Amino acid sequence: MQPSVSAPFASDQQANGSSGRLLSLDFFRGLTVAAMVLVNNPGDWAHIYAPLEHAPWNGWTPTDLIFPFFLFIVGVSITFALDGKKAAGKGIVGKIVKRSLTLFLLGLFLNFFPKFDLTTVRILGVLQRIALVYLACSLIFLKTTSRQQFYILCGMLVGYYIVMTFVPVPGVGYANLEPETNMAAWFDRVILTPAHVYKPAKVWDPEGLLSTLPALCTGLLGILTGTWLRTNRPAAEKVAWLFAAGCLTTLCGLIWDGFFPINKALWTSSYVLLAGGLAMLGLALCYWLIDVKGGTASNYRRGVLPFVAFGVNAITVFFLSGLIPRVMNLIHITQLDGTEVGSKEYLYQNFIAPPFADPKNASLAGALIFVLIWFVILWWLYRKNVIIKV
Repeated sequence: MQPSVSAPFASDQQANGSSGRLLSLDFFRGLTVAAMVLVNNPGDWAHIYAPLEHAPWNGWTPTDLIFPFFLFIVGVSITFALDGKKAAGKGIVGKIVKRSLTLFLLGLFLNFFPKFDLTTVRILGVLQRIALVYLACSLIFLKTTSRQQFYILCGMLVGYYIVMTFVPVPGVGYANLEPETNMAAWFDRVILTPAHVYKPAKVWDPEGLLSTLPALCTGLLGILTGTWLRTNRPAAEKVAWLFAAGCLTTLCGLIWDGFFPINKALWTSSYVLLAGGLAMLGLALCYWLIDVKGGTASNYRRGVLPFVAFGVNAITVFFLSGLIPRVMNLIHITQLDGTEVGSKEYLYQNFIAPPFADPKNASLAGALIFVLIWFVILWWLYRKNVIIKV
């Protein structure tokens, strides 16, 4: 099973029209997805090392970079997948819409499972945001030039800043960036209603509607980066300019943080620039080391393949890594003291946690084992050349 050229999540991109894959993008995607699986599946949610947790509100941790890195990669991949199809018209648009709808429904299914309660189901989520960003970025890429994409990016970032910091929130009377009283939270309550948002937050959604607009900007940064990488300029020049752009973008994000705080839940404009700039730097490094310096050195390139295995089936592993633990928790096992626990918790308590004195180490070990299990599965699929298209 081979990926179609329009699949941005299992890339078959070409580097400068050559026959070789842009292996660095598959690697960067795989590294991001593996990190996503790691932070989403600790052995014990009560004991997690600080870098593996999200920032409570303003600020950021390494974990806060994972999701925007993935959206950035989606943008980069769009340029490789769709550039030759700009004149395809309704046919390619139909495929884009179908793929976006499939992603959105997969995310909605995860929210439904296992209760399937229409009255309280969360409507949005990670896969839903990926679907919306992919849809919007693909259509923008097909219908606009790079210059226009840059103007759209800047306009949306500034516009979101103005809305969030200057427009009074209805029912509150003033603009603010507090968790429950900001404009994005008000928008979620009005459109989604409190019954259909992220349950721990209760009255707002970290993947809400209004904050999806700046998330789209993260994808646009990826599109601009991908367009640059696809030029016929010398590799060293492409890396140098991308590295410079990454540094400048990161610096702009840090400066903007002074009056529009970096905040993942709100996906603030400063957060877009910080995460996007760091993603540029990460991809530039991967591109230089893997696709340029790696060259035909098969031993060197072979070392990146474990993460490439994650990258080419990214959505599959993300979806199943969220579904399988929920299924396991439905299977109850009775312990020696008569209490019942889900099979996942039972395995952790009885086989993973006991050797560790520190509960944080045990929790991390549980997450790493989960990632390792997925690596074995994905490596087998990769060796069999099985790529599951979404």
